[in-house]
Amino acid sequence: MSDQTQPTALDLPMVDPLPPETQKYFDICVEKLGFVPNVLKANAFDIDKLNAFTAMYNDLMLADSGLSKLEREMIAVVVSSINRCFYCLVAHGAAVRQLSGDPQLGEILVMNYRVAPLDARQRAMLDFAARMTTASAEIEEADRQALRDAGFSDRDIWDIANVAGFFNMSNRVASATAMVPNPEYHSQCR
Repeated sequence: MSDQTQPTALDLPMVDPLPPETQKYFDICVEKLGFVPNVLKANAFDIDKLNAFTAMYNDLMLADSGLSKLEREMIAVVVSSINRCFYCLVAHGAAVRQLSGDPQLGEILVMNYRVAPLDARQRAMLDFAARMTTASAEIEEADRQALRDAGFSDRDIWDIANVAGFFNMSNRVASATAMVPNPEYHSQCR
């Protein structure tokens, strides 16, 4: 395992001292989670990059949407499972366990979402996210219509595509830099 003091295999130390607004954000993480996620530490070598990352993440994962927070985390796990991103599987698997109250659901989604006890709406959402991850150039109107038929609005489809797209990008960065999940994630909500 990697050195837990360094969030990636790259030698990019955090800005020291952190700007007051960044320190406040990290303090909120410690208050709410008990730690600062390594993905934030990894980006903190450049505060502008950290701010861009957190702004996009917070908008996609926490802002108002027709998708629940759990559904967005489910997308994160399924995309990360296909991409085999260790960091995101551990971190977002913990979020699925927490938000669903079901430790098994997080594990099933990590292994194979197709065997998970999902409703038709969630299945359609995850099928689309999986297709976007493996064959985005092949998506056509029938794929979007399947989401509409499952009850998603066009705005919801936009959100599904953006969450899946964000995690495809962040999975690749995390894997390329050997980003290490915080050890705390492994035992959360089990």
